[in-house]
Amino acid sequence: MTPDSFSDGGRYADLDAAVAHGVRLHQEGAQLVDVGGESTRPGAERIDAGTESARVLPVLRELAAAGVPMSIDTTRAEVAAAALAAGVSVVNDVSGGLADPRMGAVVAEAGCPWVLMHWRGHSRRMGELAVYRDVVAEVRTELGQRVDGALAAGVRPENLIVDPGLGFAKTAEHNWRISAHLDEIISLGYPVLVGASRKSYLGALLADATGTPRPASAREAATVATSVLAVAAGAWGVRVHDVLSTVDALKVWEATCQARSH
Repeated sequence: MTPDSFSDGGRYADLDAAVAHGVRLHQEGAQLVDVGGESTRPGAERIDAGTESARVLPVLRELAAAGVPMSIDTTRAEVAAAALAAGVSVVNDVSGGLADPRMGAVVAEAGCPWVLMHWRGHSRRMGELAVYRDVVAEVRTELGQRVDGALAAGVRPENLIVDPGLGFAKTAEHNWRISAHLDEIISLGYPVLVGASRKSYLGALLADATGTPRPASAREAATVATSVLAVAAGAWGVRVHDVLSTVDALKVWEATCQARSH
């Protein structure tokens, strides 16, 4: 629901278009439709809570009425609370609770799942914060700290999901390292969500002979590959833009696994 998201900004800013898109994603196999009103792409400027709420709440109410299961993509406790009241079942917080210290209390009271993503600062500062000695170990440690904070706020451990935050204060090399060592994030003992879909490091990998990155709209095959690899490594879920291609690929993977076990 933002005009400036890196992949589909502005395409679903209209209420009817957004609702139709959300229903279609669910019909294509999305088990949660993630709705956000504030872009978190690198360099994005912040908006106020009122603008964020005004963008998402009408959509959430319509999707809830249509029976679509949803998560709210927000770092603000007041937006999360309003979204939960509108019918959302999961809070997806890219700041892992750091942006708004009230978020833990909101989630604890609601008794809902909470996705804690690895995060070091808001979008405009992402680049300067991408400094690590051992990115996998440091992301694992910092996610553990976010989990500890959530538990201290009264959130039940079975309601916690962690996300290594590919592309958030991370270079392409950092993203590849985390993807290759996802087992270390999984070893925290919580379900892991991976969001690689259409991100710039995939565009860089697929650059043409002049070095021009592949545009976001043409990164789907690479996205599907990252999704299958993540699920095969033990990820609980993947966050994608094109649901149908991911569902198809995962069906092939599941059928292969079943055939191998017989």
